[in-house]
Amino acid sequence: MSFLVDSIIMFTSQVLFFGFGWLFFMRQLFKDYEVRQYVVQVVFSVTFAFSCTMFELIIFEILGVLSTTSRYFHWKLNLYVILLVLIFVVPFYIGYFVVSNIRLLQRQKLLFACVVWFTFMYFFWKLGDPFPILSPKHGILSIEQLISRVGVIGVTLMALLSGFGAVNCPYTYMSYFLRNVTDSDILALERRLLQTMDMIVSKKKRIAMTRRMMYQRGEDHNKQTGFWGMIKSVTSTPPGTENNLSLIQQEVDALEELSRQLFLETVELQATKERIEYSKTFQGKYFNFLGYFFSIYCVWKIFMATINIVFDRVGKTDPVTRGIEITVNYLGIQFDVKFWSQHISFILVGIIIVTSIRGLLITLTKFFYAISSSKSSNVIVLVLAQIMGMYFVSSVLLMRMSMPLEYRTIVTEVLGELQFNFYHRWFDVIFLVSALSSILFLYLAHKQAPEKHMTM
Repeated sequence: MSFLVDSIIMFTSQVLFFGFGWLFFMRQLFKDYEVRQYVVQVVFSVTFAFSCTMFELIIFEILGVLSTTSRYFHWKLNLYVILLVLIFVVPFYIGYFVVSNIRLLQRQKLLFACVVWFTFMYFFWKLGDPFPILSPKHGILSIEQLISRVGVIGVTLMALLSGFGAVNCPYTYMSYFLRNVTDSDILALERRLLQTMDMIVSKKKRIAMTRRMMYQRGEDHNKQTGFWGMIKSVTSTPPGTENNLSLIQQEVDALEELSRQLFLETVELQATKERIEYSKTFQGKYFNFLGYFFSIYCVWKIFMATINIVFDRVGKTDPVTRGIEITVNYLGIQFDVKFWSQHISFILVGIIIVTSIRGLLITLTKFFYAISSSKSSNVIVLVLAQIMGMYFVSSVLLMRMSMPLEYRTIVTEVLGELQFNFYHRWFDVIFLVSALSSILFLYLAHKQAPEKHMTM
């Protein structure tokens, strides 16, 4: 009876997650598009629902909600479903909709969709060759063989996003990195933009008048016949008129490109000025403080990633328990480490889960708006669903280390005999590369911005 009740609880929560994914799809991703394929909406919502269910099971593991057998069963069921969706369903439909957009392949689109899926499976399986994730003891379609490859892709994606976010967040929040922009700078740039637009208008008017005169001369030539009419038309046409038009058109193209650059620079200066005004408010000062905090966190994270890579180190104890033990031993006080580590770990894991879901959804929305169109929107949503599912599966792999030892048992059993230490080391390597690359990129962009502003 308890298993039935537990299953009803899990099914109800999955329905709620599915509904939230459906609303997010309709009100955020596809609010400017017509939903033509409901299978895309269903696949996206199912992926979101089962991804969130994994996080729910982690919280249930810490709180002891549901019986042990029920949690184990739903862990297994959830992982098999999410892997089925990520490896079989989503790649097939991506290939199907890509082929559907190609006219030459529409007659045999099902066949070519299968070809695309087999190609994906080949490269997906070959992904395990260079990494120490293979185990000869397990079958081809065992959960260990599948989740190990999904984990490599997802951990790589997580590390890239985390490395860039750890650097970009303080750069965005801190007022220290803001350029000093005044109203006179904006007015000068706007004045130059208007002058450029006036030059474009005058040159286009000149081109139009010249072409009109050439057209009128052509009409007069058609009306006048005979020897003297031919002589008059030749002598009345200025030499090199076509060459002059092409040169003027080249000048117009160059001025239009300059106007675009000036417009983008004006928008950037306006945004910077607004950020300067915002940084003077209470909320702006709060985010500025957060920027300094995240700067310290970024430096610490880069330092720890370097230490872990150099000394091939992976933590055995979750960070909360380890931090409490160090504090208690340093202060020499009586403290129930096990009790408080459980509650603090629950809060920490909850914060990680909420921020991970929120941050990924915001990123997916921005990415979708940046590259989507009416023809490619279905494909892009399926790609985002694939990224989202792999991201959340990898979050479970890495979040396992943030859980106290007694709560990792079922998670470890369900995930199988994976090389957990490899994923943590791989995350540190990709995070370090991403963070250092982001620092270099933002440094060059920040250094170039004032120079560009001065040349304008």
